[in-house]
Amino acid sequence: MYDSHVRVSAAGSPAASSTVTEAVLPGIVEPDGIQVRTRPARPAGPGQVVLAMEAAGVSFAEQQMRRGKYYDQPPFPFVPGYDLVGRAVDAGEGVPGRVLGRRFAVLTKTGAWASHVSVDVGDLTEVPEPVDSADAETFVVNGITAYQMLHRLAEVRAGDTVLVLGANGGVGSTLVQLARIAGAKVVGTASSKHHDAVRTLGATPLDYRDPGLHEQLRALAPKGYDAVFDHVGGEGIVTSYRLLAPKGTLVSYGTASTRDVQGSSKAPVLKLFARLMWWNAAPNCKSAHFYNIWAGRRRLDTFRAKLHADLTQVFALLADGSLTPQVAARIPLADVAKAVEMAESGTVVGKVVLVP
Repeated sequence: MYDSHVRVSAAGSPAASSTVTEAVLPGIVEPDGIQVRTRPARPAGPGQVVLAMEAAGVSFAEQQMRRGKYYDQPPFPFVPGYDLVGRAVDAGEGVPGRVLGRRFAVLTKTGAWASHVSVDVGDLTEVPEPVDSADAETFVVNGITAYQMLHRLAEVRAGDTVLVLGANGGVGSTLVQLARIAGAKVVGTASSKHHDAVRTLGATPLDYRDPGLHEQLRALAPKGYDAVFDHVGGEGIVTSYRLLAPKGTLVSYGTASTRDVQGSSKAPVLKLFARLMWWNAAPNCKSAHFYNIWAGRRRLDTFRAKLHADLTQVFALLADGSLTPQVAARIPLADVAKAVEMAESGTVVGKVVLVP
């Protein structure tokens, strides 16, 4: 049964706040230049749900947006925030009233750094009630990214040997865990201070600053790696490709090495695309891909079905204890500058999460 516009929560109290608090990027600014503002709330539109944010992530994408370097970010000013977990407090026309009071995860790309966020009902994936909201948040964009790269692109199987660059990060730590669940042997790079954490996740850690790193990587996989996951980009992508086994797969999903480089935000990505296309055309059995979480959105129903299926699987692994959430810190939305500084510091394991 579909209800007309609903204005009460499942608990019977007023559903949506009269105001919304949000963090706004006014332009290319330092973290302390991010503005926390309050505006009047807007009701859910047709086919939409308003979520009261319980956890929103600080990801590499927002770090790039702050610098004006994310590939297709909107013009300033805007509210960043790639994903969130929240409880439905308002439903628009055409939305089942039963969604009210339930908790959902959603991929937003922008807009999640706010106390209340309007989203299309078709983009929602329910979060199991026993799972903590911040724990679930660490596996929204990170979980979808890692799961799809591992299973839909690289098709990693039991007995494979994989290399994860940045194994202490949000996506990296999720990749390590999912690869181990799949039965793969995992080698992960990280700074030495994070080696214990990476080892606990199930990977063999190596220091990415070690001058002998390449020789160590070769020694651990003499026949090459069945899959390499590289978020660094830049010239180091060549090394990643050369480390592949004869039928191995390289999955690139970022250009972290150019985060602080001045100039065009598109140039490093386009250069990377061209390189990957050239390698894919080479007469060998290796493959190279760039992972884009938004690829295929033109076929919206198929896109949503895959995303929902993959995230549901990730949440099931989290709920049964197979996945361990890596929450680096929980920081109030009002202290967003502190959250961004921490996420960009390179000193944390896992993901920094904003909470109300």
